[in-house]
Amino acid sequence: MEYIVSARKYRPMSFDTVVGQAALTTTLKNAVKSGKLAHAYLFCGPRGVGKTTCARIFAKAINCQNPTADGEACNECESCQSFNEQRSLNIFELDAASNNSVEHIKTLMEQTRIPPQLGKYKVFIIDEVHMLSTAAFNAFLKTLEEPPAHVIFILATTEKHKILPTILSRCQIYDFERMTVQNTIAHLKGVAEKEGIKYEEEALAVIAEKADGGMRDALSIFDQAASFCQGNITYQKVIEDLNVLDSEYYFQIVDLSLQNKVSEVMVLLNTIINKGFDGGLLVQGLAKHVRNVMMAKDPQTLSLLEVSEQARQRYQEQAQKAPLNFLYGALRVMNQCDINYRQSSNKRLLVELTLIEVAQLTQPDEGAGSGRKPRRLKSLFKNLVQQSQPEMKSASQVAAAETVQNPQSSGQAPESSDISTTPRPQETPKPSIKVSSLGMSFRRMRQMQNPKMQILPGTQGVEEKTEQESNDFTQEELELQWMSMCNRMPQRLSGIAARMKNMNPRIVELPAVELVVPNEIIKSEVETIRGSIVNTLKLYLHNSGITLSLRVAERQKQERVLTRREQFEEMVKQNPSVEKLWKVFDLELA
Repeated sequence: MEYIVSARKYRPMSFDTVVGQAALTTTLKNAVKSGKLAHAYLFCGPRGVGKTTCARIFAKAINCQNPTADGEACNECESCQSFNEQRSLNIFELDAASNNSVEHIKTLMEQTRIPPQLGKYKVFIIDEVHMLSTAAFNAFLKTLEEPPAHVIFILATTEKHKILPTILSRCQIYDFERMTVQNTIAHLKGVAEKEGIKYEEEALAVIAEKADGGMRDALSIFDQAASFCQGNITYQKVIEDLNVLDSEYYFQIVDLSLQNKVSEVMVLLNTIINKGFDGGLLVQGLAKHVRNVMMAKDPQTLSLLEVSEQARQRYQEQAQKAPLNFLYGALRVMNQCDINYRQSSNKRLLVELTLIEVAQLTQPDEGAGSGRKPRRLKSLFKNLVQQSQPEMKSASQVAAAETVQNPQSSGQAPESSDISTTPRPQETPKPSIKVSSLGMSFRRMRQMQNPKMQILPGTQGVEEKTEQESNDFTQEELELQWMSMCNRMPQRLSGIAARMKNMNPRIVELPAVELVVPNEIIKSEVETIRGSIVNTLKLYLHNSGITLSLRVAERQKQERVLTRREQFEEMVKQNPSVEKLWKVFDLELA
């Protein structure tokens, strides 16, 4: 006996046997009962949801000579029998994927002129209609809008957006829905019982989830699993056959993360990867699992779980243990990992860091009542940070300490009454207060009047510096500090900084520096920030006597470009023989 796959063997033959499209089948049955039929229908939706099947059932029903009271075909009249035996002359199926040219549409139009020999209508079912070319669509427009009275078109497509709006406006559009997991499981149960195959409901749930809303895909996977399991479809055999990660791992990861057992999570991750599963798929599956746990936490969202009844109970049990903040945080972390996974060069490390962070979401705060956030990955380096903190002192603290140890350097003489030979305990230096930091100074008033006169980055405090430095510097050091200063200049001075990089300051006579600028405009721009430039050079070259002079480069005299006539005249002046040659051969200047 010839073997027939389940997708063909158990294909619905009536509206009542169509799974998951109750609203559409009811509408079509009512149209058959009332006799109010449109001239063109468009069935659209994802793959394997019953578009072509419903088109065939509908075509058989409208040509049935004795339809039932519910609008179904009787399956007894000559029209129904000829359709069931695939010899009907009134129903034509056309695959638009391979017949998409204008010639094929013209051939179809010629067939519409012939009235039906048996029944009332000639039905043309055009599958994958979005594959028609633009020219074929245009040739089809007129006939589709005003076909003969005995012609009905049923178009089917998976990509509605590729069809021309002029075609859509001429059809009644029916949108088919994806198959739910529960509907798919129920249909697979019926098929298994008819075939005499034992099954576990969890195994059928895995098949339904793998099918992703397509009944044809579900039946194909069911046949594959039935062959592998030899008539007894179990959960373990199905996940082994389909290479699906066991959902038990997801439950274990969430339980271990709630207990902050990072080491156990890492061992479990290694076990999963050693079985050949990709880390990105693990993160995606875990994110879906956490989402289901969050949906199971509220009775109102429990209906959003597309899983079996047994799995739903497990989700509810874990939802009672998982805090809502943990679920939100885990989803956010795993979503970020999913975004960065393709770009990461070390994908396993990214997955490990993600799971570590998820496992630390419920750790207690560091220090009771400290108001700090829960510990994260950066807390692992807390001890190193604390060890390096005593060695780090700000510049102001160092300056204050030098003032206390050497008061004469600040210009203040110690009072005689305070001098004592008894050693005093070292006191913590108090922070010094500068007049410039109190809010307003003459220097800040000048900067407010001229915003361009602002100190460059790294020159604060140079003018207040009292120590005189007179270190010598070379031309190489001057050029190095000049280029570093240009790179540190703020964004608002990016234009003049780019020009200054092409200028080379030179030492005239230490510590005098000269800068040659190309023109007067650039010279005026440099003049506005010359004070800040000098302060920067003083600071980084350690010479407080540096001066900067600006000079505009001298323009070289440009020679005038001669025309060809002028060049010839110059040649004649230098060599009169050239003119004789010109006249003898009667030459012309090009």
